Amino acid sequence: MENMRKVHIKTWGCQMNEHDSERIAGVLLENGYQLTEDIKDANLVILNTCSVRDKAEHKFFSEVGRIMDLKKKNPDLLIGVGGCIAQQKGKEITKRTKGVDLVFGTRSIHEIPGLLDALSEKSKHPVNVAEHKINTVSYPALRKKGVKAWVSIMYGCNNFCTYCVVPYTRGREESRPKEEILKEVQGLVNQGFKEITLLGQNVNSYEMDFPALLSYLHPVEGIERIRFMTSHPKDLSDRLIDAIAELPKVCNHLHLPLQSGSDKILNLMNRGYTYSEYKRKIDKIRDKMPEIGITTDIIVGFPGETEDDLNITMDALRDVEYDNIYAFKYSKRQDTAAEKFDGHLPKDIKEERLAQVMLLQTEITTKKNKGHIGLTVGVLVEGVSEADKCRLTGRTEANRIVNFTGHSELIGRIVNVKIINANLSNLEGVISKDE
Repeated sequence: MENMRKVHIKTWGCQMNEHDSERIAGVLLENGYQLTEDIKDANLVILNTCSVRDKAEHKFFSEVGRIMDLKKKNPDLLIGVGGCIAQQKGKEITKRTKGVDLVFGTRSIHEIPGLLDALSEKSKHPVNVAEHKINTVSYPALRKKGVKAWVSIMYGCNNFCTYCVVPYTRGREESRPKEEILKEVQGLVNQGFKEITLLGQNVNSYEMDFPALLSYLHPVEGIERIRFMTSHPKDLSDRLIDAIAELPKVCNHLHLPLQSGSDKILNLMNRGYTYSEYKRKIDKIRDKMPEIGITTDIIVGFPGETEDDLNITMDALRDVEYDNIYAFKYSKRQDTAAEKFDGHLPKDIKEERLAQVMLLQTEITTKKNKGHIGLTVGVLVEGVSEADKCRLTGRTEANRIVNFTGHSELIGRIVNVKIINANLSNLEGVISKDE
């Protein structure tokens, strides 16, 4: 075992990137590699990158610089770059970062072993960012043991929001066959997973019909909960709202990215809806499911955004009262339409606006969390709390984190927990006496 090749994988970005890293690990495991958490112990380092925001790209190039120091001490160390930056910039990476050995795109994960073989045969940098038909390619994912698993149901995006690089880095939409998805979910049951999250840039445009896919997967025995993300507001249908309400395993939680409350900015973003159209859908959802948890994404400082536009977004946050938000400063990205827009804002203004949004949402989230004190909620126990090793942690259907005291035998079970305290990031409780 001493001569076994070891790979260290570092990941930036969204759940899709995290799941891609699981697939990278699965492919390499089948080809004689072993995962290692210690980068100094690795023969191969894979950097799985994100280019959605400028900050992630800077982190990647900084990390490459640090790894080059390791390569000076160990010239046999191989460095591979995958993910969105690799798909978008390809050969530029090997020119800009001397020492990177291979580059592969978001649709070339299954070709990593061949690229490594080519690297051993030739002293050049293999680069592969080809647009492969990914739904015809089946390859394994090496998931960490646990309760929850991600399942990709589709790849790519056709929406071309003006701020977003995803259509350029992940290509056009392609849906996986429902039979292949079902087979993967059934396999996850055999591995002990209890919850699945269906992933796609816009699950609502799954070609089979997304509500029908939820109904198709719902009967799988052993799966206790089904989540999904992300939904595009313009494609959110009444049938999907009904599916969330009527299918017991589909969680009472919806992530529905608003991005801005200003119709002017939404139009510039090419989002395809107005705030009033968005709010009508929120109202429909809450009419059917008053206790549903709703989260969103917000971008501040988009080109042309005025103080009035920001205030409209702040009013939208007060109006909807999201359970939580993921808010970001606008980041200029290569190849996007917004890159060429007039009215780009200075960094300090964007930071100030982001702080205003986060301060408001902190108040809203804290208030909503405290409203759960005294309630008893069902919690799928995920494991030991990182903050307190003497406690367990899990999530409610509405995706709220709950920490409580309990025996490790409860991991993987849904237990009723009475909430006794709440703060910004989580709820605290005790196991219900009826449990």
